[in-house]
Amino acid sequence: MIPPKTILVPTDFSEPARVALDYAVQLADKLGASVHLVHAFELPIVGFPDGVMTISAEMASRIIDAAEKALADLVEPYKTRKIELHTSLEQADPRDGVLAVAERLRADLIVMGTHGRRGIARALMGSVAESVVRTSSIPVLTLRTSDS
Repeated sequence: MIPPKTILVPTDFSEPARVALDYAVQLADKLGASVHLVHAFELPIVGFPDGVMTISAEMASRIIDAAEKALADLVEPYKTRKIELHTSLEQADPRDGVLAVAERLRADLIVMGTHGRRGIARALMGSVAESVVRTSSIPVLTLRTSDS
């Protein structure tokens, strides 16, 4: 097996995602790989009986600015490492967005955190990690924190 040179790390800014980023950075450091941190998101839409309402351009801009700042804050502790570390936002359903970015980057590996939800919580919120594992054409490594 050829060691990965491009590692994609999706983030929802949760603790499991932070664990995945840390693991990916350590792995990239050892392998001479680059790490691409992506936050895939959908802008909120509210449905009403007479139609749907989307958020304003100003609100969308605030959401994007906050996500960009959160990404910058996440990578700040790793700036002294000797690896390439990139960030990006993908406006898409996270399940589809992660796979689209992986394809665009020609990523060799996806490293992602999982919340380990079960039962009703999983049924209501779904599992991005599970969907990515099931549909990805490249290897996916999932990490779960002990308290998730």
